[in-house]
Amino acid sequence: MDTEGTYDGQETRSGRVPRPAGPPAHPPALPGLPPKPTHAPAAGPVLADWLRHPRASDGPGVWTYGHVPRAAEEPEVTPTRQLVSGALIALLAGLLLWSLLWNGYLGGFWLWPLYMFTPDSWAGTLPSVVASYVWYAVVAATLTIGFGRLGRWPELGRRLLASRAVRAVRAVHALQGPAPVRPEAGGADDPARWPQLRGAGLEDAAERLEGEAGAGRMNDVDYARIRRAWESVCADPSRLKAFAEAVRDKGAGACVHPSGERDLPVRAARHDLLARQVLLGTVEDGPRNPYPRRGTSLALDPEVLGTSLLAVGPSGSGKTGRLVRPVVESLALQALAGQAAVVAVGAAGARLGPDTAYDVVVRVGDPDSVYDLDLYGGATDPDEAATLLAEAFVADVPGIEVRRAATALAQLLGPFRAAYGRFPAVPELRELLDQGPDAFGELRRDLADAGQHTMLRELDARERQHGAAADPGPALADRVALLDRPAFAGFFDTTGQGRPFSLRTLEHPIRVRVDLPERGHADASRMLARLLLAQFNAAAAARTDRSLFAFLAFDDASHTLTAQTVRGVQRLRSANAGVLLTLRSLDDVPEELRTPLLGAVGCRMAFSGVTTWDGKRFAETWGTEWVETRDVTHRTVFADQPLTRAIHAFRKLVTGKAVTTDAVTVRQVERERWSASDLAHDVPPGYAVLSLTSVRGERAAPLLVRLAGTA
Repeated sequence: MDTEGTYDGQETRSGRVPRPAGPPAHPPALPGLPPKPTHAPAAGPVLADWLRHPRASDGPGVWTYGHVPRAAEEPEVTPTRQLVSGALIALLAGLLLWSLLWNGYLGGFWLWPLYMFTPDSWAGTLPSVVASYVWYAVVAATLTIGFGRLGRWPELGRRLLASRAVRAVRAVHALQGPAPVRPEAGGADDPARWPQLRGAGLEDAAERLEGEAGAGRMNDVDYARIRRAWESVCADPSRLKAFAEAVRDKGAGACVHPSGERDLPVRAARHDLLARQVLLGTVEDGPRNPYPRRGTSLALDPEVLGTSLLAVGPSGSGKTGRLVRPVVESLALQALAGQAAVVAVGAAGARLGPDTAYDVVVRVGDPDSVYDLDLYGGATDPDEAATLLAEAFVADVPGIEVRRAATALAQLLGPFRAAYGRFPAVPELRELLDQGPDAFGELRRDLADAGQHTMLRELDARERQHGAAADPGPALADRVALLDRPAFAGFFDTTGQGRPFSLRTLEHPIRVRVDLPERGHADASRMLARLLLAQFNAAAAARTDRSLFAFLAFDDASHTLTAQTVRGVQRLRSANAGVLLTLRSLDDVPEELRTPLLGAVGCRMAFSGVTTWDGKRFAETWGTEWVETRDVTHRTVFADQPLTRAIHAFRKLVTGKAVTTDAVTVRQVERERWSASDLAHDVPPGYAVLSLTSVRGERAAPLLVRLAGTA
């Protein structure tokens, strides 16, 4: 995080594009704290308790807040019916033995200790009677304890007498491992006392921040933001003085985000900014899930989002409200803390949060939009800009080679930029692709006057290729025409008069939402979505500072993916970046890209209601596992003795079934973790099956998750 909160380049809603937040040389006056949003930890003592709450993780996707690891394997639980029968048999055996002893059928050996330790002078006296009954009680208690342990009476009593809630609590405590250690309040490792600052000699700063939290003037975003600023100070000690001055002057408002915001106006999900997690749901406590994960809470964080996530589900399955918005909201909070940069792309009207939760809102096709979209993604090299445009314009057109299209565009963009110092606007680019005589002639004269003979040769080459059989120019012109509409007048400006947003700003903790005109201009929206994905892949990989986690979320990625962007998605994990792609069906992706797409992403999610065709793809991706099966064979018993035959006949008359014996065969077989039929028919509404992979290579098997969040 930079220690100087300056701005660079284009402007945002509050004035400029933000850099990573840090203690500025002259910090602006802070606004008042916003009201505490829902699901946010309260300030003051509650914030301190939230900081001290133990956190533990035993795999990717585990909600670490208060998590206690479970046993690796499920213990065997004896059925209640078996416990009852065993207890009754032990009781009858104990009563039989007592009766035999009491009535002397086994002799008087059990009375020898009584005779040995009782004086003969006690015969017929009260002490003798008392001693006899004491000895009888000792023998009876010994028999009760012995047969009680043999018949497991204590376990049966706990199971029958204890309430269900008490049994559940006891079972959890019995099966869980040791709980994480909670830091002692006021101790040396108490996070609320900022031990890292005290260890560096900044006692005054630590006292100021501890006092701010105790007085209720600090929230979870403030804590995460200042901790992030301290990490930047550790990486660059020259920032120490500015950090100390910012904390001394502003307290909890130090190192504030360039927008001045210290929280979101509203939260729709539960977040843990200390672990950078958002709670997604609860793993179903059933046999379809691995035992250690049953009943645990599931969360997403940059560790797993860095491998990118693909979610497939029909309309109304909850992809937006239960997945996209919580993830975008979590990363928006992390952006306020100087930890991430997030771009959310969706159709106009998609419920991705209020405008005030973002720094930049681009409404393509809306004349009231404050911001524009940079068609060239901030590129200055004509070849790079041409490659991005060709990928967006014609990568989905059969028979058109993207490389040739990129060359054709570069032969126009290079000369135009050499002549005018900028790239052409949409109408100008369309006219050049159509080989308009006025546009071509004027461009040629300007290049000749400037002495750009190399660019003149580029222009001549484009003119010779125009009209050839394999010329991509007409297809490019048709696609550019989709953007050259009255609805987009004033957009994609390259003259410097607008306020274009460029994905080159991913080095700053920025929050962006792009609204596409899906309803009236579906083809143009899909083309812009492809352009944004291609620009994001290029910008994320080209960042010199990758300390911020960059994320791009598509509320609907239908007809957005190409062969090149799928390869780019796979390379994002090494660039500290990721994407979230949601689809109504895998049919919205070209058939030749479905398998590479499932292999490129590390996290895969199938919502309730997917088709068996989509389920088959997921089943193949998730593979198989070895499971233990039991095959029971029933064989009829034929008796040889008349008495036995009579008993069997009476039993069949009573039960209606023949007397049989069971032969049990236990074996290991290989089966699909989730079959296509299971995914299509056995996932209830409001649930999803999710597999996770972290950037370190840790994997979580497909889990059936009950989703939280708004529908």
